[in-house]
Amino acid sequence: MTRFGEFLARRHINKSSLSKRTGLTTQRINDLCNKANSRPMAFEVYLVAKAIGADLNEINLFLFGDLELREVNQEKSTDSK
Repeated sequence: MTRFGEFLARRHINKSSLSKRTGLTTQRINDLCNKANSRPMAFEVYLVAKAIGADLNEINLFLFGDLELREVNQEKSTDSK
């Protein structure tokens, strides 16, 4: 189960009714819940948030809160003119 699936399961969301409210197919919702390689698009997360009355930031933090920026090693350019 994906993080998206975990979020919906914790809230006891019925996928069929979510599909009807958002316009997303039940297959797409199932893919987002079960397939590790499926990634939710921003509009899908937004529609789900509206449909279940959740805060969009709460969903985004749950889904993507573990992401971190890469450490970038900035070196001075030694280009000479």
